[in-house]
Amino acid sequence: MDETLELTERRVTGCCRPALAPRLDAAAAKRLSDDLSILSHPMRLQILDLLAQRDGQICVCDLEAALPVKQPTVSHHLKLLREAGLIDSERRGLWVYYMIRCEAVTALRDRLLTQLDALR
Repeated sequence: MDETLELTERRVTGCCRPALAPRLDAAAAKRLSDDLSILSHPMRLQILDLLAQRDGQICVCDLEAALPVKQPTVSHHLKLLREAGLIDSERRGLWVYYMIRCEAVTALRDRLLTQLDALR
């Protein structure tokens, strides 16, 4: 048999497990990718850490003072975390206060652990 034809046949049928298929469907893979993506930036992890240190709420001005980046960057990452549902905000006069959504962080952790445990 021609070596090229044999290689092509192995790619199509597989050489050992022809019934091999991903356990993650496209939607589950996208969700896992999104979950990992929101945690993939060091600034977002630092913001979550700052918010987790406080029982109450933290003013955006205190977050900006605690982080080594300018206000637009802090606002960008806060927006992404808010859109992901990991934090919430409340306006009080001129200032916005942020708080971590513990139940959302717990759900995210559980989803990640479930998916990563399946990879073992």
